Amino acid sequence: MPNLKPSARKNDPEKTKEDILNVATEEFAAHGLAGGRVDAIAERTRTSKRMIYYYFGSKEDLYLAVLEKAYRKIRSLEADLELSDMAPVAALKTLVASTFDHDEHNPDFVRLVSIENIHQAAHMQRSGEIKDLNVSIIRTIEEILQRGKEDGSFRRDIDPIDLHMLISAFCFFRVSNRHTFGTIFRRDLSEPGTYNRHKKLISDAVLSYLCASLPLP
Repeated sequence: MPNLKPSARKNDPEKTKEDILNVATEEFAAHGLAGGRVDAIAERTRTSKRMIYYYFGSKEDLYLAVLEKAYRKIRSLEADLELSDMAPVAALKTLVASTFDHDEHNPDFVRLVSIENIHQAAHMQRSGEIKDLNVSIIRTIEEILQRGKEDGSFRRDIDPIDLHMLISAFCFFRVSNRHTFGTIFRRDLSEPGTYNRHKKLISDAVLSYLCASLPLP
């Protein structure tokens, strides 16, 4: 008798959920929560609205799951850097470079965060996971700053959240406002020369502030 092949592939719920999240990320980043269509997500993932709602509950819950996945990704990237094994200055340079590259190469993340700000973080406030995830980066920065103070690398005090905001603001703005900024000033922020100059600029600015010997007036 000939070998019989399975008539259908095995069901893989985790892969299905991952596929739905990936496509939903693109859909919500492109069209926002209101404009994103679950029908479009179902069609592109070859699933059904019913299955999507079975896994995620509602369109709003799917959108929140997309946000959580986006934050898990960047926090996971930071954890993989093993910054605690580096000298404080090197650790901070590496963190800045990682944030800069992440935002450049993940414009959907920037769009999703911008969209959630339009909604005044109404959906994010429901997520305990996002709050817990983002504690880790503040602890990481706090640890780098403490080591830098102890070995004399850093001479100024700064709140870890303020430093996180300083780094994030520059890296985020370049992506979130690249079209308007580029149109006004006729400058392509992704052009390699500009990209590398900006990457060095934010790193130098952060370290110049922390390593300066005199307090600001």
